[in-house]
Amino acid sequence: MDQFVLNWLFIGASFALYIGIAVWARAGSTSEFYAAGRGVHPITNGMATGADWMSAASFISMAGLIAFTGYDNSTFLMGWTGGYVLLALLLAPYLRKFGKFTVSEFIGDRFYSKTARMVAVICLLVASITYVIGQMQGVGIAFGRFLEVSATTGLLIGACVVFAYAVFGGMKGVTYTQVAQYVVLITAYTIPAIFISLQLTGNPIPALGMLGEHTASGEPLLQKLDGLVTELGFNSYTGHHADTLNMVLFTLSLMIGTAGLPHVIMRFFTVPTVSDARWSAGWTLVFIALLYLTAPAVGSMARLNLITTVYPDGTASAPIAYEERPDWMATWEKTGLLKYDDKNGDGLIQWYNEGSDGFAATAAERGWTGSELSVNRDILVLANPEIAGLPGWVIALVAAGGLAAALSTAAGLLLAISSAVSHDLLKGQLTPNMSEKSELMAARISMAVAIAVAVILGLNPPGFAAQTVALAFGLAAASIFPALMMGIFSKRINNRGAVAGMLAGLVTTLVYIFLHKGWLFIPDTNSFTDADPLLLTIKSTSFGAVGAMINFAVAIGVSRVTAAPPQEIVDLVESVRIPKGAGAAAADH
Repeated sequence: MDQFVLNWLFIGASFALYIGIAVWARAGSTSEFYAAGRGVHPITNGMATGADWMSAASFISMAGLIAFTGYDNSTFLMGWTGGYVLLALLLAPYLRKFGKFTVSEFIGDRFYSKTARMVAVICLLVASITYVIGQMQGVGIAFGRFLEVSATTGLLIGACVVFAYAVFGGMKGVTYTQVAQYVVLITAYTIPAIFISLQLTGNPIPALGMLGEHTASGEPLLQKLDGLVTELGFNSYTGHHADTLNMVLFTLSLMIGTAGLPHVIMRFFTVPTVSDARWSAGWTLVFIALLYLTAPAVGSMARLNLITTVYPDGTASAPIAYEERPDWMATWEKTGLLKYDDKNGDGLIQWYNEGSDGFAATAAERGWTGSELSVNRDILVLANPEIAGLPGWVIALVAAGGLAAALSTAAGLLLAISSAVSHDLLKGQLTPNMSEKSELMAARISMAVAIAVAVILGLNPPGFAAQTVALAFGLAAASIFPALMMGIFSKRINNRGAVAGMLAGLVTTLVYIFLHKGWLFIPDTNSFTDADPLLLTIKSTSFGAVGAMINFAVAIGVSRVTAAPPQEIVDLVESVRIPKGAGAAAADH
């Protein structure tokens, strides 16, 4: 069967499943729209949270970033998984005990301030909108390749699908849709990895295959890969070459950003009890681990396959002729995400590190006048089955998985955005007497507007999908995480301190990002680049950790010189810390 038809069959069947589930689980009340009626089983919630979490950045982009950099990009793995440990231990059970629908509502009540709630809404919107840019970017890439349409058309199709199941289903529909999406994406990620691991190492477990022997050469696979990349002038794959300060701050930013992401935290409001919230976090880690333990193997094996495609004899001296390139390269060239420029006119594909001083003499000796192949890192996972020559149904499955990953997280983010607008802004601030029916309508309208904004911003992203998402984590780390931590574990932080801290953390981090990525992410408006950062060696993707420190410092300082919180707030904090039962605070409202 033709590959294009296979792609349509797999993607169409998965979309029909998602929309069918949304119709079956349509939300009929605000409790179902915001918190799925608080009746989701911990294992089900763990699987849904895993899908909500494993976005286009995890599925499509992360392995590509690891593949092209190696050890130094293992920070993505450490930061994102470590954040869930923080979330399970320090936030999820306590926030569930508090019993509200949204993060902003908790902050508003804990800090006894409508202003604090409004600032929390702003922080949530900024982080969530930045995050959703990366998801729309992933949707466009996947559709552009597998349905052979433009990235713009891909974004529009993806937006329509999200609209169909998220706007009507709310949290209830999204939850059960995400369970289905998790099954699709984890199957799509692991089956090609198993095939490729068997091809290269004879081991069906990719993580063990990566540490095993490369069958064709008899060398350890990572040693073989190290030899090839260094022969082409790139840094060794297993060595540490990045700046250590930036690496530590980046890992920390991803960790605390994970624990502060509103669309993830909202998932823990859907379970019946406090104990279930903690179990949900544990199950989420299990489901996430299935992909995250596989990702380093996917990255290393994809890089090895890509190099041996360009240099079929296994050395870096005999590149393939452009006319003899495999079909998958020609297919991806149509998307513009893989490009060839014959700089020396010899008809061969030279791919090497043209910025390496050590390789310059070798390149000149061979008559190479610059690297001629440009590969977008976000395509590597999607192209991996084609590079390895796997069957057409595996390629179609990966297409469905990539879209499931992007759409599941996009739905969660859009739900968080609509909840902030309808429940926290309209119901909580501007029109407190709004009926439940009007609130549901406002939530759906705000989600539709958010989808439109996400599409517009997704057409002009500030970096690769995972890099764009990392910026969102930094914003959440700098603004929301410190407020939640201090709200739960400090009785002395008052409303003025919380507001000042959130604003200080958000503004400094946002300005630092805009100075490096362009104001409002508009190209060519930046004053610095991540290669030449403003402060020491700290890149824009790592500044969230610094922003969080500023948030903590400002909040503590302002609280020390202003009036202490009233006694009822102190009692409330004590009540939230009791680690059993949902209590009266958990009643729906």
